[in-house]
Amino acid sequence: MDAGRLQFHEMGLDDRLLKALADLGWAQPTLIQEKAIPLALDGKDLLARARTGSGKTAAYAVPIIQHILSVKQAVTEQAVRALILVPSKELGQQVQKMIRELTAFCARDVRVVDLSGQAELSAQRRNTKRLAFGECSRWKAATSLAGFTDTEQHLFRCRARMGMSFNVCAYPHSHLPKIYQAFLMSATFNEDVQSLKKLVLHNPVTLKLQGSQLPGSSQLTQYHIRCEEEDKFLLIYTLLKLALVRGKTLIFIETIDRCYRLKLFLEQFSIPACVLNSELPVHSRCHIIGQFNQGFYDYIIATDEQSLGDPPALPGGQGKKGKKKKAQGSSGRDKEYSVSRGIDFQNVANVINFDFPPTVESYIHRVGRTARADNRGTALTFVLHTQLPMLAEIEDALTAENADCALKPYEFKMQEIEGFRYRCRDAMRSVTKQAVKEARLKEIKQELLNSEKLKTYFDDNPRDFQLLRHDKALHPAIIKPHLRNVPEYLIPPTLRGVAHPVIRKKRQRRPQGIAGGREMKNFKQQHKKRNPLKSFRYTGKQGQGKSGRGAKS
Repeated sequence: MDAGRLQFHEMGLDDRLLKALADLGWAQPTLIQEKAIPLALDGKDLLARARTGSGKTAAYAVPIIQHILSVKQAVTEQAVRALILVPSKELGQQVQKMIRELTAFCARDVRVVDLSGQAELSAQRRNTKRLAFGECSRWKAATSLAGFTDTEQHLFRCRARMGMSFNVCAYPHSHLPKIYQAFLMSATFNEDVQSLKKLVLHNPVTLKLQGSQLPGSSQLTQYHIRCEEEDKFLLIYTLLKLALVRGKTLIFIETIDRCYRLKLFLEQFSIPACVLNSELPVHSRCHIIGQFNQGFYDYIIATDEQSLGDPPALPGGQGKKGKKKKAQGSSGRDKEYSVSRGIDFQNVANVINFDFPPTVESYIHRVGRTARADNRGTALTFVLHTQLPMLAEIEDALTAENADCALKPYEFKMQEIEGFRYRCRDAMRSVTKQAVKEARLKEIKQELLNSEKLKTYFDDNPRDFQLLRHDKALHPAIIKPHLRNVPEYLIPPTLRGVAHPVIRKKRQRRPQGIAGGREMKNFKQQHKKRNPLKSFRYTGKQGQGKSGRGAKS
């Protein structure tokens, strides 16, 4: 514990809140918490930028809870005292869980309700007591449901860029009280932040902590490798099957179809993986994230979909057709889906950008899922030759703040793994468009059933909740058993010292007991004597002659 840093017990927090912080194992505040909490307790509006995984959620949740506890001592009237806006349902569930943990010893005075679900607003209004949060897309419904009065309130906006995509500016200050305190925190700052700053903040204190948006090379190692489209599947097979990449891994894909294509490809080699995309029900998505954090799964294939904002115009006057096609294809998707922003994936060792991120901001949020807090992590990005200018743009943005954040080339000799190429091509021939379509439909149907169970059955049976898995094989493609194991002669000599392929040998049934073994041995010997193809003896005529003589006599 650093002697020169401000500690939680020196911030004037309620004893119940301090006890909750101690139970969470938080010995001392992070940098953003140390700077932001005292300013928030003084009533200042905050505009803060801090790295992913730096503890921004607690930086605004702690002063909000402290304010509600202070108001509770003087005012007995029940009312909504705070509104927290988040960009996705997954992040909403995460924020709700943390606030419940922080209010474990004052749950009677501070209650929280989630407005991001599909429940009736009238029912939610009856349950709303002290603190509410919802998605940016439900700004108007949340503010009207909260029933704000003219007393001081707290307002938090997370991920400013996504908030602007939801047209937050369309709902003016008429939905807010006359006097309120606002916090705006994000891992990245852009032009949209300035618009939100003018819209909701009043003379805010700006905090720009930790000059670089990502940790340095001592904590986060960033690599890139130049390859072609076919080489991506060859590389991911080699890295996962030979265990060259170890630990919990997030694999980011651009589209849903490619997400299932990669899952089916890995199934050919008996590599289980979960899928996260906007078509899955929110309960299933949150359950997958929770089980991943508990160590149930090693690999998650997540889509980083750019469906929240307006689709970019296509060159050559194709904008309208492209937009119409996208709208038709995304009818079943959840627009409030996002796993690359704000979600606290715990103990993630590696992030693999299977598809190159479209923007610098997207890269920062993806890679920010690893090397969180004081943990170490690795990021690997596959780069096509046509994407080299985008790679240079990302490198310039990162090295401008910290020269230690440059992406290193991944020293990997492709010619050494050419022996695996035919196996990958053989697997890809089985992953057809029809197989991807069937897998997509099967997964959605399966997760819809799981989602209903999660809402009803597992509420009464919490033990069975842990038994529900989401990495089961879909098997719409033809599985070839010989691809499951890796022959030793195919492993490059330079990798035999570090590669640890998972080889599953078929179990041979052995007879139990000595007597059983003797009976089996005698049976085989007798069967061998009776089989003319193995004994090369034919006794049919002798048998007939004996039977004939017996008939004569």
